[in-house]
Amino acid sequence: MNQEDKPQPGVSLIADFDGDIAELLATEIPQTLPLLPVRNMMLFPGVLSSVMVSRESSLAVVKRAAKDNSLFAVATQKDAAVEQPDESDLYPIAVAARVMRVLELPGGITSVILQSFGRCKVGKITRRTPVTRINVSSLPDTLPPTDSKEYSALVDECRDAAVRFLKLGDTQHEEAVFAIRNIKHDVFTVNFLCTNLPFTLEEKASLLAIDDNVERAYALLTLLNRACQFATLKRNIQNQTREELDQQQKEYFLQQQIKNIQNELGESENKDAQELREKLAGKNLSEKMRTLLDKEIDKLNRISPQTPDYNVQLNYLETIATLPWGELTKDKLNIKTARRVLDQNHFGMERVKERILEYLASLLYRGDRRAPILCLYGPPGVGKTSLGRSIAEAIGRKYVRMSLGGIHDEAEIRGHRRTYIGAMPGRIVKSLIKAGTDNPVFVLDEIDKVTDSNINGDPQSALLEVLDPEQNSAFHDNFLDLDYNLSNVFFIATANSLQTIPAPLLDRMEVIEVEGYLTEEKKEIARRHLIPREATNYNEDFARSLKFSPESIEHIIEKYTRESGVRQLEKQIGKIYRKIALERSMQSEEEAAQGVQKLKPADIGRLLGKPIYCRDKYQGNDYAGVVTGLAWTAVGGEILFIETSVSRSKAAKLTLTGNLGDVMKESAVLALEYIRAHAASLGIDYRVFDHWGLHVHVPEGATPKDGPSAGITIATSIASALTQRKVKAGIAMTGEITLRGRVLPVGGIKEKILAAKRAGITEIIISEDNCKDIDDIAAQYLNGLTFHFVKDVDEVLRIALLNERPKNAIELTIDDDDAPASGKAEENQSGKAVAARLLKP
Repeated sequence: MNQEDKPQPGVSLIADFDGDIAELLATEIPQTLPLLPVRNMMLFPGVLSSVMVSRESSLAVVKRAAKDNSLFAVATQKDAAVEQPDESDLYPIAVAARVMRVLELPGGITSVILQSFGRCKVGKITRRTPVTRINVSSLPDTLPPTDSKEYSALVDECRDAAVRFLKLGDTQHEEAVFAIRNIKHDVFTVNFLCTNLPFTLEEKASLLAIDDNVERAYALLTLLNRACQFATLKRNIQNQTREELDQQQKEYFLQQQIKNIQNELGESENKDAQELREKLAGKNLSEKMRTLLDKEIDKLNRISPQTPDYNVQLNYLETIATLPWGELTKDKLNIKTARRVLDQNHFGMERVKERILEYLASLLYRGDRRAPILCLYGPPGVGKTSLGRSIAEAIGRKYVRMSLGGIHDEAEIRGHRRTYIGAMPGRIVKSLIKAGTDNPVFVLDEIDKVTDSNINGDPQSALLEVLDPEQNSAFHDNFLDLDYNLSNVFFIATANSLQTIPAPLLDRMEVIEVEGYLTEEKKEIARRHLIPREATNYNEDFARSLKFSPESIEHIIEKYTRESGVRQLEKQIGKIYRKIALERSMQSEEEAAQGVQKLKPADIGRLLGKPIYCRDKYQGNDYAGVVTGLAWTAVGGEILFIETSVSRSKAAKLTLTGNLGDVMKESAVLALEYIRAHAASLGIDYRVFDHWGLHVHVPEGATPKDGPSAGITIATSIASALTQRKVKAGIAMTGEITLRGRVLPVGGIKEKILAAKRAGITEIIISEDNCKDIDDIAAQYLNGLTFHFVKDVDEVLRIALLNERPKNAIELTIDDDDAPASGKAEENQSGKAVAARLLKP
């Protein structure tokens, strides 16, 4: 939520105004002004203030006022959560102001320095665009006489009370005290204090509503005296607490003396210290580190076990002693074995497997064993997290996982400082203690769901040190207060999206996309992994008696799941096992023992109920203007139909329906412009566009659709509708078009080709630049398909359009009355042959 925050200390200043105060406050205020609503602050007449502006509507007001040097009304919101306030959401009194300076700050935030003038009463909002304007009525201020000794003394009391209040606070305010002492004009002094002191908005609103400056000063002094009383009471409570802490300190020193006496008597160190020295003796520590830890153990000996500090120190040393300092597991460098383990546990994912094998192979020929830092991103359920466990198994390392979803505290990564009660190390250190080695496979799960900077620090920035190969050799945990080497850890981060990962963090990782599975791949995963895993939950006789046919597995995938991964597929398989178990439990023993039961698609419908999803099938070429396109979705490829119809219209009109996005709408406009520009070569009379309207529709209007890949499909559909020529049977297409008619490559070719094959398509038109994508697809998926690689739309139309009209062809005639007067004579001569001439193939 965008907010205008309260001004920072020291940014509200007194105007350097050399003229009469009455002249500034009497500045003429128009009856209607642009409105700048602010939150958590309130301006008073004559004061310069800095305001953070980030709302679009507020930025528009500021930019226009800065350009025109014009006045605008600054009103305070009652509720800071309201994004577009009405009159009822504002305090009734505002001030007129001008922009003195505009500052652009990092993070896209604009800071504006405002000079406030006289007060005004808030009226009705007259309009919202291009900027919000509001009716106002000027409110005059009653100034005291210039020689009023009473007012001068009153302002001096306010000044002294303000300084006293600031000095009673927890922080130093030398600059604020200096500013208050050096304000010479009494009226400005009062308004400055009203603006900047931490009163509530209701209290400030009551001060701003007072017309008489003398009465305002008295009201200000009342609030200041009350604030000083509260600050004094707070100070007394703090002093009392400090005295109690001093008593505890005294007891601590006495206990230390007792400990020293015990040492003089020759008493040995306590049992905890002895155990710690034994543990650290077997650790691979440097001499510097060992000396430092010996001093910490000596410190533990000097602390009485009855004090709270003893447990803090003991916990610290035990954490250090349990860390695996330099303890490394030996990597399994057998590449064939690693490949077999990865293939056994995961189907597909060839790029990820290849990268792991590259790392293992490189270890055979180099001395540096620094591990890579990978980021696997892709849709949910494709096996990113479980892949980390398989990698650990393949290379013989320990496996630890740390879920980063929802982490909002930097201390979760770096740990807490030991000065805090209940301090503990960060989760990185705790995970290494759990692993017991310095080189585990460490999965940072859901790294894209770490919250950004907040009051508890910035966890994303803390991860920069963890994942930077140049820094993580000396990772600093706040609890340990020591540098720890993470360079041997094999970090694998997982994410569903890269959009929420900061660029500096993303730059430190090697990003590998884990794509969603195709239907063919899901069938193999179900056969090799999901069904055998579910069968292990049942006894051996039951598991052997239940088999799935390939058709039944595909039926489950196509009709009961719609996902990129296989989680829903696994749930449906588990449901089938439970249904079968229920059926057999209600049968007699003889019926239940009837051999092997092989499930077919009909059995799936009986067990899981009616299908939840369905895929489109090719619908033939009986109608002009209906063309089959290919689309990519997050759950695989789909075919979609582009339908174009023509109807009489008095003006050229293109109607687009089907929940289309902006890019897809632009593709339709480009397609129409291309057909219009090449009407002659298609045998279309140019007058058709003036007397016939086009309606392009993409079915399944509830599903949003966008992207440029339907460009050639829309162009073919429009051309077919205007020429009333059939589209070639069994053909589908995908490709982006330009205004010149070039066909550009698109993505998702593999998914689209498999979707076309499932739908019964036999020919596919794609850009010639997509030819390289075909080479990456297994030959078994391409059998029975013919590809046409094209450069421009003309090639597409020559391949896709037949010289044949459908049975229900529409005659796109042009009546004589519709033709221009200059051309009526010629049209009358050939009016009867217009339709045949227009639709010539």
